Amino acid sequence: MRTRAIDSHGRRGKMRRNQGVKRAMDISIRRVGIVGLGKMGFPMARHLRKAGFEVSGCDVNAAARTQAEGSGIKVAASPQAVAAESDFVIVVVGFDAEAEAVVLGQGGIAASARPGLIVGIASTVAPRTMTKIAGKLQGTGIVLLDMPITRGEPAAEAGKMLTMVGGDVAAFEACKPALQTFASSIYHVGDLGAGQVGKMVNNLILWACISANYEGLRLAEKLGVDPERLRTALIDSSAGNWALQTRPEEQPMPWAEKDMRIVLGEADRLRISLPLCGVVTEVVKSVKFERGWPTPSAG
Repeated sequence: MRTRAIDSHGRRGKMRRNQGVKRAMDISIRRVGIVGLGKMGFPMARHLRKAGFEVSGCDVNAAARTQAEGSGIKVAASPQAVAAESDFVIVVVGFDAEAEAVVLGQGGIAASARPGLIVGIASTVAPRTMTKIAGKLQGTGIVLLDMPITRGEPAAEAGKMLTMVGGDVAAFEACKPALQTFASSIYHVGDLGAGQVGKMVNNLILWACISANYEGLRLAEKLGVDPERLRTALIDSSAGNWALQTRPEEQPMPWAEKDMRIVLGEADRLRISLPLCGVVTEVVKSVKFERGWPTPSAG
């Protein structure tokens, strides 16, 4: 009887929490905040504003703030200030430590916590970082989603990104109209953290394709075959892939090593071997080194 009573209490508690989240999600989201107005966040803010949402944002970079203001986007002093006037805040920063800081740090989003505030982490971070942030937000009333974005800067400008979302389904549905302003493909893939797992797997496969394309076309060139003519044929062949068609290797690929470190870190934690990931990391480093492209750093 005691076991059933405890279990029943647990179920009732969970039901009450779920009902509370559902009630909070019944509101219509019209105010959206963007923390990070860079190459991805700025186009997202523009698309949201064009669709009629009230948009505010913040960025540590003065040039980014000036650019946003010039486009009619209200610039706030801090993530806390953005959250205070938003129903839904999207975090678009580069590194795990930055995502934690803008949510949990001084002047962060959590300082404006209230029931029903939704925070979506659009940055690419480790799944365990999502778990850490969620743990520290317990009891604040904030509903956390992970919603990493893919397809790169051209898709951000065109409003054609893809996002994989993890977390509460009611919160996801409430945010979907906002997501549709900058993403043409939107998937709910599971519980909190599932979106980051999806992005991690996407990145592993993407960088593997980039590496295979690079080595294959380099081999063709050394054997006297025009790589551009061959590329056209390969796109239409069984070797065709998104990277071969869109040529992401012609851009600096700033986050390549960081993406692979996330994959390798998770593999180490799970004690599984991903030998291809290690090889891909080295190939990408070689491509960037020979082209003189830098690697961004969290410091």
